[in-house]
Amino acid sequence: MAEETNPETPDETKTPGDAAQKEPAPKEAAPKAEAAPQRPAPKKTAKAKKEQPAPTAGAPENLSLSTDEVEKPKVVKAKGSKNVHSGVAHVMATFNNTIVTITDMKGNVIGWSSAGKVGFKGSRKSTAYAAQMVAQDASRQAMGHGLKEVEVLVKGPGAGRESAVRALQAIGLDLTVIRDVTPVPHNGCRPPKQRRV
Repeated sequence: MAEETNPETPDETKTPGDAAQKEPAPKEAAPKAEAAPQRPAPKKTAKAKKEQPAPTAGAPENLSLSTDEVEKPKVVKAKGSKNVHSGVAHVMATFNNTIVTITDMKGNVIGWSSAGKVGFKGSRKSTAYAAQMVAQDASRQAMGHGLKEVEVLVKGPGAGRESAVRALQAIGLDLTVIRDVTPVPHNGCRPPKQRRV
């Protein structure tokens, strides 16, 4: 009887174990089945929420960035100097850099650029090609305000003097005057020491 009890005891333990295993299995399957639809449902709603604002936010940006908002800030940045037909282009060409500033006739800046702003670094900033790119960038900014005629004032001994003037002419501006305004001392200050090359 003891031997029979031992097999019965394992059988009984197996039976409740089997029952315990069988009963939770459907319960576990049911929560998984319930949880599975619940998890994608929030994802779908989250995606739907994300998708709905994105087109609404994206649509005005695309419309505004196309033409309107790109031109309007230029006019606002110029502080009321829109529709400027004639101006002055100041070209400062040094041994290390070239800076082009375009103003209206009163001296208010319409557009400016330098070799560093265009993206040149080191010794390439003082080249003639850099001066050409600088003049094109500055003149595009100024032409956004309606600039057509330009007086050119060139200052400094750099390599970008002529190439900047040629670039201004090539982009479509009418050059009325080209003047050299490099400051020349009348033996006023002591000059710097000589360069050793």
